[in-house]
Amino acid sequence: MNRLVTASGEWELTRFPHRPQDPLRAWDAADEYLLRHLDETGGPRGPLVVLGDRWGALTTALAAHRPVQISESFLGRSATRENLLRAGFEETAASLLTTRDAPPEKAGTLVVRVPKSLALLEDQLRRLRPALHAGAAVVGTGMAKEIHTSTLRLFEEIIGPTRTSRAVKKARLVFATPDPSLDPGPGPWPLSYVLPEGLGAVSGRTVVNHAGVFCADRLDIGTRFFLEHLPELPGASRIVDLGCGNGVLGLAAALTHPDAEVVCTDESYQAVASAEDTFRANGVAGRAVFTAADALEGVGEGSADLILNNPPFHSHQATTDATAWRMFREARRALAPGGELWVVGNRHLGYHVKLRRLFGNCATVASNPKFVLLRAVRRGR
Repeated sequence: MNRLVTASGEWELTRFPHRPQDPLRAWDAADEYLLRHLDETGGPRGPLVVLGDRWGALTTALAAHRPVQISESFLGRSATRENLLRAGFEETAASLLTTRDAPPEKAGTLVVRVPKSLALLEDQLRRLRPALHAGAAVVGTGMAKEIHTSTLRLFEEIIGPTRTSRAVKKARLVFATPDPSLDPGPGPWPLSYVLPEGLGAVSGRTVVNHAGVFCADRLDIGTRFFLEHLPELPGASRIVDLGCGNGVLGLAAALTHPDAEVVCTDESYQAVASAEDTFRANGVAGRAVFTAADALEGVGEGSADLILNNPPFHSHQATTDATAWRMFREARRALAPGGELWVVGNRHLGYHVKLRRLFGNCATVASNPKFVLLRAVRRGR
């Protein structure tokens, strides 16, 4: 937990799930810069919309203005809720929407924490543009390394004339002036593509990707490697695609295990929507459950026979194994005795060490110069 100090108050903030030894803060210099700018310019004009607030720092510090937060992340949304309550605000102090919800009809001030994904930024700016009138204020923020010429071009093409601030503590602000006469044209999302041959049951199948999902226009090489060695457990009754992304691993499991229930879960609302649309495009949507959650939250203890996992090793711009470690612990809890966790990862990440520590066993199923596919079995209780 750490303290964010602003002109309007001090706030104890934490990421979600809270880990006392977490070295990563719930805010950074970009959040500070934006809040200082708003304080110095008389505060936001309502209605206030906050887009992409990573851990709720902006929403909590601006809660007196009753903001609408729009988040792509289940974890970020959960952190916001906890930080608001810790700061003494009522649950109704902010409206917490997801990127899949209908956007607000009007925004007097739009605050944008620039995301890592340009596609997600484009998609959300297009969705919010109708809410902006000519006098609305649009202010983006991010670390200087996150704001590129292409970032500014999106604001310019979708919102209107755009400029940037000077850098302060390696952070910048982006100012865009809404131009009602601007016509950015239709957005490209979601994207679809057809899988190549040689991938077993999913060969020639359609994959659907909403903006912001990893490798939106092609199959990533880690998932391809996993598909080439996909496990088959004829007796499996429940299979989980943990960190499902666009759901292609879950789809493969559903097609090769026609009697099993498949659970597709991810902390990204955009990913869960992509997985559901991928299943729907292939006529098997009724075979799966789709949920945005923290790891395997909501999956009962000992209820899964097979868990498939391609874990991330980044949290926004930070490299961390905390997410993978949490996924592995949750997988052990959720697996039935004899149930199997299959994990693909870059060789250098050393996942076999963690899995052996948790499960007491770990076997290498397949490897190549870049990736390794690992299998751990839940032994007893």
